[in-house]
Amino acid sequence: MGLAFGTGEHPTTALCLEWLDENVRPGVRVLDYGCGSGILAIAALALGADQAWAVDNDPQALAATLANGELNGVSHRLMVGPPGVVPPLGVDVIVANILAGPLELLAPTFIGCLAAHGAVVLSGILQHQRARVQTAYAPYFENFASIERDGWVRIEARR
Repeated sequence: MGLAFGTGEHPTTALCLEWLDENVRPGVRVLDYGCGSGILAIAALALGADQAWAVDNDPQALAATLANGELNGVSHRLMVGPPGVVPPLGVDVIVANILAGPLELLAPTFIGCLAAHGAVVLSGILQHQRARVQTAYAPYFENFASIERDGWVRIEARR
Protein backbone atom coordinates (compact mmCIF):
# COMPACT_ATOMS: atom_id res chain seq x y z
CA MET A 1 0.00 0.00 0.00
CA GLY A 2 2.83 2.49 -0.60
CA LEU A 3 5.02 4.36 1.85
CA ALA A 4 2.47 6.04 4.13
CA PHE A 5 0.99 4.53 7.31
CA GLY A 6 -1.99 2.29 6.82
CA THR A 7 -1.73 -1.37 5.94
CA GLY A 8 -4.81 -2.47 7.86
CA GLU A 9 -2.86 -4.53 10.39
CA HIS A 10 -2.72 -2.00 13.24
CA PRO A 11 -5.68 -2.28 15.67
CA THR A 12 -6.78 1.31 14.98
CA THR A 13 -6.95 0.72 11.23
CA ALA A 14 -8.65 -2.65 11.69
CA LEU A 15 -11.29 -1.06 13.94
CA CYS A 16 -12.05 1.54 11.26
CA LEU A 17 -12.15 -1.06 8.48
CA GLU A 18 -14.59 -3.16 10.52
CA TRP A 19 -16.88 -0.15 11.00
CA LEU A 20 -16.78 0.63 7.29
CA ASP A 21 -17.52 -2.98 6.40
CA GLU A 22 -20.58 -2.97 8.66
CA ASN A 23 -21.91 0.48 7.73
CA VAL A 24 -20.95 1.65 4.25
CA ARG A 25 -23.74 1.29 1.73
CA PRO A 26 -24.10 2.39 -1.90
CA GLY A 27 -24.64 6.11 -2.20
CA VAL A 28 -22.55 7.05 0.84
CA ARG A 29 -19.95 9.81 0.61
CA VAL A 30 -16.90 9.44 2.88
CA LEU A 31 -14.13 11.73 4.10
CA ASP A 32 -10.94 9.97 5.24
CA TYR A 33 -9.14 12.63 7.28
CA GLY A 34 -5.46 11.85 7.86
CA CYS A 35 -5.62 9.28 5.08
CA GLY A 36 -2.05 7.96 5.19
CA SER A 37 -2.01 5.32 2.45
CA GLY A 38 -5.68 5.91 1.64
CA ILE A 39 -6.70 2.49 2.90
CA LEU A 40 -9.91 3.69 4.58
CA ALA A 41 -11.11 5.81 1.65
CA ILE A 42 -10.29 3.02 -0.81
CA ALA A 43 -12.03 0.42 1.36
CA ALA A 44 -15.14 2.62 1.55
CA LEU A 45 -15.19 2.87 -2.25
CA ALA A 46 -14.69 -0.88 -2.61
CA LEU A 47 -17.65 -1.37 -0.25
CA GLY A 48 -19.90 0.75 -2.48
CA ALA A 49 -19.44 4.37 -1.42
CA ASP A 50 -20.14 6.75 -4.30
CA GLN A 51 -17.27 9.11 -3.53
CA ALA A 52 -14.44 9.45 -1.05
CA TRP A 53 -12.21 12.36 -0.15
CA ALA A 54 -8.78 11.52 1.23
CA VAL A 55 -7.06 14.31 3.15
CA ASP A 56 -3.60 14.45 4.67
CA ASN A 57 -0.99 17.13 5.39
CA ASP A 58 1.85 14.83 4.29
CA PRO A 59 2.64 15.02 0.54
CA GLN A 60 4.01 11.45 0.64
CA ALA A 61 0.69 10.23 2.03
CA LEU A 62 -1.20 12.01 -0.74
CA ALA A 63 1.07 10.49 -3.38
CA ALA A 64 0.64 7.02 -1.86
CA THR A 65 -3.14 7.46 -1.75
CA LEU A 66 -3.26 8.51 -5.41
CA ALA A 67 -1.13 5.52 -6.40
CA ASN A 68 -3.21 3.13 -4.30
CA GLY A 69 -6.42 4.53 -5.76
CA GLU A 70 -5.08 3.77 -9.24
CA LEU A 71 -3.96 0.27 -8.23
CA ASN A 72 -7.41 -0.47 -6.81
CA GLY A 73 -9.34 0.97 -9.76
CA VAL A 74 -11.17 3.62 -7.74
CA SER A 75 -9.29 6.80 -8.66
CA HIS A 76 -12.25 8.18 -10.63
CA ARG A 77 -14.28 8.34 -7.38
CA LEU A 78 -11.39 9.37 -5.09
CA MET A 79 -10.50 13.01 -4.45
CA VAL A 80 -7.12 13.54 -2.77
CA GLY A 81 -5.66 16.70 -1.28
CA PRO A 82 -4.37 18.61 1.74
CA PRO A 83 -6.76 19.75 4.51
CA GLY A 84 -6.86 23.37 3.34
CA VAL A 85 -8.56 22.54 0.05
CA VAL A 86 -11.49 20.60 1.51
CA PRO A 87 -14.70 22.61 1.24
CA PRO A 88 -17.70 21.96 3.51
CA LEU A 89 -18.68 18.68 1.88
CA GLY A 90 -21.78 17.39 3.60
CA VAL A 91 -20.41 13.83 3.62
CA ASP A 92 -22.25 10.96 5.27
CA VAL A 93 -19.22 9.55 7.09
CA ILE A 94 -15.98 11.01 8.38
CA VAL A 95 -13.37 8.48 9.37
CA ALA A 96 -10.20 9.71 11.07
CA ASN A 97 -7.49 7.40 12.32
CA ILE A 98 -5.05 9.91 13.78
CA LEU A 99 -3.77 10.91 17.22
CA ALA A 100 -6.10 12.02 20.01
CA GLY A 101 -4.75 15.58 20.25
CA PRO A 102 -5.46 16.48 16.62
CA LEU A 103 -8.81 14.67 16.81
CA GLU A 104 -9.86 16.91 19.70
CA LEU A 105 -8.99 20.04 17.72
CA LEU A 106 -10.81 18.82 14.60
CA ALA A 107 -14.30 18.47 16.14
CA PRO A 108 -15.52 21.88 14.85
CA THR A 109 -14.01 21.21 11.40
CA PHE A 110 -15.68 17.84 11.17
CA ILE A 111 -19.13 19.14 12.03
CA GLY A 112 -18.77 21.57 9.11
CA CYS A 113 -18.01 18.72 6.68
CA LEU A 114 -20.73 16.30 7.80
CA ALA A 115 -24.30 15.98 6.55
CA ALA A 116 -27.20 16.00 8.99
CA HIS A 117 -27.34 12.64 10.79
CA GLY A 118 -23.89 11.77 9.46
CA ALA A 119 -21.45 9.60 11.38
CA VAL A 120 -18.00 10.34 12.68
CA VAL A 121 -15.63 7.41 13.27
CA LEU A 122 -12.51 8.23 15.27
CA SER A 123 -9.55 6.02 16.00
CA GLY A 124 -5.90 6.35 16.97
CA ILE A 125 -7.08 6.93 20.52
CA LEU A 126 -5.51 5.21 23.51
CA GLN A 127 -7.92 3.85 26.08
CA HIS A 128 -7.02 6.54 28.66
CA GLN A 129 -7.74 9.28 26.06
CA ARG A 130 -11.30 8.13 25.26
CA ALA A 131 -13.12 10.48 27.66
CA ARG A 132 -11.07 13.49 26.57
CA VAL A 133 -11.83 12.94 22.87
CA GLN A 134 -15.48 12.21 23.51
CA THR A 135 -15.77 15.41 25.57
CA ALA A 136 -14.41 17.41 22.61
CA TYR A 137 -17.11 15.97 20.34
CA ALA A 138 -20.03 16.07 22.82
CA PRO A 139 -21.18 19.61 21.84
CA TYR A 140 -21.61 18.51 18.23
CA PHE A 141 -22.48 14.82 18.30
CA GLU A 142 -24.68 12.30 20.12
CA ASN A 143 -25.26 8.55 20.35
CA PHE A 144 -21.65 7.81 21.22
CA ALA A 145 -20.41 4.24 21.10
CA SER A 146 -16.90 2.89 21.43
CA ILE A 147 -14.99 -0.32 21.14
CA GLU A 148 -11.51 -1.15 22.47
CA ARG A 149 -8.84 -3.48 21.12
CA ASP A 150 -5.31 -3.94 22.47
CA GLY A 151 -5.47 -0.65 24.38
CA TRP A 152 -6.74 1.33 21.35
CA VAL A 153 -10.25 2.77 21.04
CA ARG A 154 -12.61 3.56 18.19
CA ILE A 155 -15.31 6.11 18.96
CA GLU A 156 -18.34 6.60 16.75
CA ALA A 157 -21.09 9.17 17.06
CA ARG A 158 -23.87 10.79 15.02
CA ARG A 159 -24.45 14.41 14.22
